[in-house]
Amino acid sequence: MVCEPVECSKMIWGVVMLGILLPQSLAHPGFFTSIGQMTDLIHNEKDLVTSLKDYIKAEEDKLEQIKRWAEKLDRLTSTATKDPEAFVGHPVNAFKLMKRLNTEWSELESLILKDMSDGFISNLTIQRQYFPNDEDQVGAAKALFRLQDTYNLDTNTISKGNLPGVQHKSFLTAEDCFELGKVAYTEADYYHTELWMDQALVQLEEGEASTVDKVSVLDYLSYAVYQQGDLDKALLLTKKLLELDPEHQRANGNLIYFEYIMSKEKDANKSTSGDQSDQKTTPKKKGIAVDYLPERRKYEMLCRGEGVKMTPRRQKRLFCRYHDGNRNPKFILAPAKQEDEWDKPRIIRFHDIISDAEIEIVKDLAKPRQKLSRATVHDPETGKLTTAQYRVSKSAWLSGYEDPVVSRINMRIQDLTGLDVSTAEELQVANYGVGGQYEPHFDFARKDEPDAFRELGTGNRIATWLFYMSDVSAGGATVFPEVGASVWPKKGTAVFWYNLFASGEGDYSTRHAACPVLVGNKWVYPTNGSMNADKSFEGRAPCQNWNDKQVPWAPALL
Repeated sequence: MVCEPVECSKMIWGVVMLGILLPQSLAHPGFFTSIGQMTDLIHNEKDLVTSLKDYIKAEEDKLEQIKRWAEKLDRLTSTATKDPEAFVGHPVNAFKLMKRLNTEWSELESLILKDMSDGFISNLTIQRQYFPNDEDQVGAAKALFRLQDTYNLDTNTISKGNLPGVQHKSFLTAEDCFELGKVAYTEADYYHTELWMDQALVQLEEGEASTVDKVSVLDYLSYAVYQQGDLDKALLLTKKLLELDPEHQRANGNLIYFEYIMSKEKDANKSTSGDQSDQKTTPKKKGIAVDYLPERRKYEMLCRGEGVKMTPRRQKRLFCRYHDGNRNPKFILAPAKQEDEWDKPRIIRFHDIISDAEIEIVKDLAKPRQKLSRATVHDPETGKLTTAQYRVSKSAWLSGYEDPVVSRINMRIQDLTGLDVSTAEELQVANYGVGGQYEPHFDFARKDEPDAFRELGTGNRIATWLFYMSDVSAGGATVFPEVGASVWPKKGTAVFWYNLFASGEGDYSTRHAACPVLVGNKWVYPTNGSMNADKSFEGRAPCQNWNDKQVPWAPALL
């Protein structure tokens, strides 16, 4: 039987040597699920670097004192040893010799033994209670795998930091690639293990200096390849490993095993008929593991912007308009801007519907650690809230009484949609983390989920309103796999759709997802409510003509 690489010890990021000294924090797990909270870590690390530099300066000052003392004594003893009797014959020299050896050398000893690290260690102790833990490190690594698969990125592109829309280009070292491969290996994800170990090997063979050696990389790589059924490549990699380390015990054992298996396969092939001669005994096939999401391929295509292209005839049915909330006094003089994003299901975008100032207030209300927590989903069997791997974000629930801005936003939604916000859920602020996503789901409860919203004490979700509170550099679209629609984030806008038909039946075409954020920071502000809505809309015009000067009916609304 083939021997796998030794069990991975707990991974330690190579970028911070201090990680070896620090216990894992359990106080605030899930940093990787929120870019907003990860920014706090940047400030924490900056504070630690400042403290570390202060410690280094203190050590340098201490060493400088010791150096001056040594130089002074070197000159003194050089003179004294030339004629010791004459030197100590001078009464002042004799006194100072007694003083130095009795007092000053003790003071020097105390200086050398003085610990200058107290301030730094104290600061580190305070800060590390907010450090990420193993869950964060693994979560961030798996997020890279998710981005790699969703956006068809090769390991070299990611390693070199050549991502669209980046402002701060960064790269991965061979050691970083090796660590990513080990995360995948620990998860029995041999597909990504091979990709990242192979990238580590490429960078090492290009001459990159690293603490990781080729033997370690080849050890994992050959096993990952074998697990995916590529026996020929596994044998080739094992031989390559043994060229570097002929005494490698595990590789020698694997070599014998691989050659034995291949010999058996050749014998089996000889005994089969011509059309079966190419068959092999190993049934495994390389590639991404099949998962639970049936529309995975369609979902990821939409995330990449490869969605359904509307016919010109359908596009002509999409309009922009000004909407006054069914003659609501608040919007008669300043009507809201609406744009049709999709026809079936009808998805409407409201432009300039939340101000930058309101956005900052909402984010500030949600950001505190005690409020912004790992996003949850409703368990259809229990009706309770629970975390899920397919939703990678953090969220906070805001009530109207917490701030006048929240109450004002609630009323704005009610005025524009006719939805009764008194029966709606609280507004939920969500911030997506590294590769943050929410895989395809329904906002409404299906017939076989009667208790889906029992914990919230509300009825079924009639409609969804989703504020976009940030622009996203790359990725992060809201997609509808059933119909092929993609709606891209735009700061200050909101999208709206009905989840249920007038009969109360669910509209299954509203199944939607939040694509992984490739680059940037995504903040959204969704709510769901019950309905007492008037679906009428004011005069309309093609979107390309949409501004106050060009739309001929706009003055009629004023």
